[in-house]
Amino acid sequence: MKQFLIRFTFLTGILLLLVSCVAKEKVLYLQQTASVNSLTSYEPVLQPDDVVMITVSSENPEVAAPYNLNVISLQGATENVVGTQRIQTYILDKAGKIDFPILGSVVLGGLTKTEAVATLKGLLKDHVSDAVVNLRILNFKVTVLGEVQKPGTYTVSSERITLLEAIGMSGDMTIYGNRKNVLLIREKNGTKTTERIDLTKSDFLNSSSYYLSQNDVVYVEPNKTRINSSVVGPNLTVGISALSLIVTIIALTVK
Repeated sequence: MKQFLIRFTFLTGILLLLVSCVAKEKVLYLQQTASVNSLTSYEPVLQPDDVVMITVSSENPEVAAPYNLNVISLQGATENVVGTQRIQTYILDKAGKIDFPILGSVVLGGLTKTEAVATLKGLLKDHVSDAVVNLRILNFKVTVLGEVQKPGTYTVSSERITLLEAIGMSGDMTIYGNRKNVLLIREKNGTKTTERIDLTKSDFLNSSSYYLSQNDVVYVEPNKTRINSSVVGPNLTVGISALSLIVTIIALTVK
């Protein structure tokens, strides 16, 4: 009986090791090196529903003033709170247009920030010869879901974020995240596209998926270990450990 219990405990220990072991090839990032183009850059492309702030300035403020939206005052919640001021914003409609003061309807959708600024300067040149146009996207955000520590939607103030940075903002992948098959959902020209990315290889550093676009969704799917544990029960390892401990105690007490 005692020998049986010892053998059972030994086999249970081996089973625990097999369950807990994970090959490093499945959890390490950028294992296969590749030449990286250091000149790779990214600039966001304006999309419908983007919220943008546009200001026009000039050496003569009076000339530029008619081309700026009015500054509104926000009243505080109590009488003791002084009202704050906020520059009004534009929202690109479904056609990518905004209604710009004096100039009227202007199409900015599908343009990069540089192209949008150049377009506005071109329209303003006959009115404000030395116009300086500043454009900023205020609702640049990405969503990270699945096997990460902190899934959610994250607002990006810099208007540029890499896939690795987005995963870092979400607390990194869990040990159960499938690093070889990350799903990227992106909308371009009104059409949603999907792409699968292998983060264990570094060739994606030169791809169009390295920098995320506003409203991108990153989904880290579970690996086989997580899927299998959901089938047999997440507490299997704990149960085996408890059973092994009980058997060990019995083996030590039985003569």
